[in-house]
Amino acid sequence: MLLVKIGGGKELNLKGIISDLATLQEKFIIVHGANVLRDELAQKLGYKKKVVTSLSGYDSVLSDETTIDLMMMAYAGLKNKRIVELCQQNGINAVGLSGLDGKVIQGKRNSGIKVREGGKTLLLRDFSGKPKSINKQLIELLLNNGYTPVLSVPLIDENNFAINSENDDIVVLLQTELRAEKIISLIEAPGFLLDKDDPNSLVTRISKAELEAMEQKVEGRMKRKILALRKLFGEGLSSGDGGDTTVILSDGRTVHPILDALNGNGTTII
Repeated sequence: MLLVKIGGGKELNLKGIISDLATLQEKFIIVHGANVLRDELAQKLGYKKKVVTSLSGYDSVLSDETTIDLMMMAYAGLKNKRIVELCQQNGINAVGLSGLDGKVIQGKRNSGIKVREGGKTLLLRDFSGKPKSINKQLIELLLNNGYTPVLSVPLIDENNFAINSENDDIVVLLQTELRAEKIISLIEAPGFLLDKDDPNSLVTRISKAELEAMEQKVEGRMKRKILALRKLFGEGLSSGDGGDTTVILSDGRTVHPILDALNGNGTTII
């Protein structure tokens, strides 16, 4: 099985991604983002998102009720159904689900995010959390009957409220439960770049032992991606057949993003 994470950037070649997936014989699950679409909707509605940086140095969007509404519109609504539409056009019988639907992805709401503002440490509470469990029975029911799950936030928390979460953490949870042979993460870059502004700084292979050092060299969203990769390998990354799982961070803007990734383009984490 293959886990495919599609970022939420505007330049990603969704048509190429789905047409590539249609050529594969193996089962797969899609997890997708929609951050650019969310921000465009927010601008049209006159809402300004708030990005906060935790004391540990990780950026995230503060998720109030308006943010959750925007996520339902952008992620679970428009982007999810457009991807399902593309899948159907390419002969993939896809089913689009947010974490709320059938409690397919359940999380635990955060107690708060510690940040520094005005020289003080503050605890900010919002509708965000960490994925904790999946409805494995529902996912396997779909996969075993010829359907492809297309998953997005929001998740559902322990009190049945919608919450935001990180897609990288969702992929970690899915892998822990389902043990895919390959994980492909498609982004708006050639792969892992030591310098985000220099495509020539691509690192083609990273070992498990190097991940922590790499995390210290980057900032922003890439820092969080490396943290998620460390979590993946911390789970003893293995596939359903007992072999090793290959993790590929690759360019989602090319003509054939999936085939390029499977042919060794991008960054392979060993």
